Amino acid sequence: MKTDALLIFTRNPELGKVKTRLAKTIGNEKALVVYNDLLLHTMIETHAINCDKFVFYDTAITKNDIWSEEYYRKKLQTNGNLGQRMHDAFETLFEMGYQNCVIVGSDLFDLKAIIIETAFKNLMSNDLAIGPAEDGGYYLLGQKKNNAIIFQNKDWGTDTVFKATMKDLEGQNVCLLETLNDIDTFADLERSAYNMAKLKLDL
Repeated sequence: MKTDALLIFTRNPELGKVKTRLAKTIGNEKALVVYNDLLLHTMIETHAINCDKFVFYDTAITKNDIWSEEYYRKKLQTNGNLGQRMHDAFETLFEMGYQNCVIVGSDLFDLKAIIIETAFKNLMSNDLAIGPAEDGGYYLLGQKKNNAIIFQNKDWGTDTVFKATMKDLEGQNVCLLETLNDIDTFADLERSAYNMAKLKLDL
């Protein structure tokens, strides 16, 4: 067991249940294609990072998918809103004995291994690390202990989450990472490095 743990929050890639805001523009089938590509990108960028890695599925643990059990341990998210589920996931790993825990989602073509590695490195001299998202949320959160308050009283999925979280963290040493574009809408997808041609869109 290493001292660092990476938590990857994913949704089970099911038609009509992922990237629903994106699907309003490109349809459920193509939205599922994009989400599977997001999962693959996240796996490629994380599999070589020198830490223990955990994939937290939202509805069911899947065997024999892209998350090889040689590199990733698999767990199920708890019930509740996003804040409750993140809190519980952090709590699980801190109780297992990990000293530095970083959580990321699976919604970013901009996510790179070096960003996650930078978060772990900065936890050596900071209380927390956070990566702001362009939409007002955050795509990464790193902690050395579970700060329950930051998972409470937030309007998850809105543009207020990052600012509200930083307000909770006043007085603590926080490493701010670069701001990235997570993929929720068609406009987000257009601004990303994604190969739009593969979708063969007729918009």
